Amino acid sequence: MIPALLPFQTRSFRFQWPADLCTAWALEMETLVLGWYVLVETESVLLLTLFGSVQFIGTLVSPMLGVLGDRLGIRNVLAAMRASYALFSGIILTLALTESIDAYSVLIVATLCGLIRPTDVGMRGALVGATVPQQHLVAAMGVSRTTMDSARVGGALAGAGFMALFGMAPVYMLITLIHVVGVVLTMKVEGGGREDGAHPGAVARPVRVSPWRDLWEGLAYVWNTPRMLATMCLASLVNLTAFPFSNGLAPYIARDVFEVDQTGLGWLVASFAIGALVGSVLMSIFGPRVRPARMMLGGALAWYAALVGFAATPSFPVAITMLVLAGVAQSLSMLSVMILLLRTCEPRFRGRIMGVRMLAIYTLPIGLMLAGAIIPVIGYPWTATVLLLIGVGCTFWIGWAWRRELLPLDAIGNTR
Repeated sequence: MIPALLPFQTRSFRFQWPADLCTAWALEMETLVLGWYVLVETESVLLLTLFGSVQFIGTLVSPMLGVLGDRLGIRNVLAAMRASYALFSGIILTLALTESIDAYSVLIVATLCGLIRPTDVGMRGALVGATVPQQHLVAAMGVSRTTMDSARVGGALAGAGFMALFGMAPVYMLITLIHVVGVVLTMKVEGGGREDGAHPGAVARPVRVSPWRDLWEGLAYVWNTPRMLATMCLASLVNLTAFPFSNGLAPYIARDVFEVDQTGLGWLVASFAIGALVGSVLMSIFGPRVRPARMMLGGALAWYAALVGFAATPSFPVAITMLVLAGVAQSLSMLSVMILLLRTCEPRFRGRIMGVRMLAIYTLPIGLMLAGAIIPVIGYPWTATVLLLIGVGCTFWIGWAWRRELLPLDAIGNTR
């Protein structure tokens, strides 16, 4: 059987994959539609970066949501989160239908959604790790990642196209419906419960009274495990210096740098996602041969190189090409991060580790706000080049500082 199809032998994955797909498509459409709305209504790149930043404010609470996943069941927490997305999209729909919507109400709702949204990626990864057999985990992570990447292609183009043709309210009717379908499918997933985090044959232990103790244990586990600390440092770095130019600043880059409309914005976002989708497919096929620690470092460096080319070119077609290459490298690097974490952590820490992984996303809003403040002073090309070169240098430093954990073929982080 084709390796990418092996995870679908697990019944839970057959429900989780379309559930993740629905959620990813709806969230991606919302990001593009609302980002363009805020930029057009306010004419402010700073407010655009604020909109992008508040969507990740919940990274501060991601570790605690991971603790809840370990305690209450990952599937249960994930379903509750997705029900909240449907509620928030319903609020935007109501505001649009009553013609009460404005940029500031969008920012408020985006902030509320941002309290839980960053945790979704980590929780879905933890649920895959809890329900799919270990021998299918790499393929499952690659296939699972296609939900996000396809959403950034189809969701970006669909969101931009529907917004241009029909306006805000009809688009949000569709988005809300997709969210509801995602909730229903998530509830059909079996596994990922409280009992799934324990070692086979482990002696049962009393449930701790304080979830803060569980959270502290997870943070201490990462701090005292060099390969995981190195992985978290790299994840924080790319969110600070690479992701802002890959996605968060796309509306500004489309309108003010390349002078294109909503359709051009859709193609900018989709081109990066097309590359990421290619990377996900490659990982689902060839993943068992990949050395995760080496791949996450090499992929990060290739990602920076492609983004430097993207920032330097005045040509829109060349920019599209560079974003496709950046998407491929980003997917290979970030999937390797997830595989390394899930494959080498203790099962009882799975939810907490993914929560801490999402905490690394907190540097993304910092990077967005930093870029938004610097661009008006020195311009977009110089801002991008400086931050990206800082990222390259820090990536080399991470590889050197933890070289014994990340570079040898027989290191735990490179096990296949």
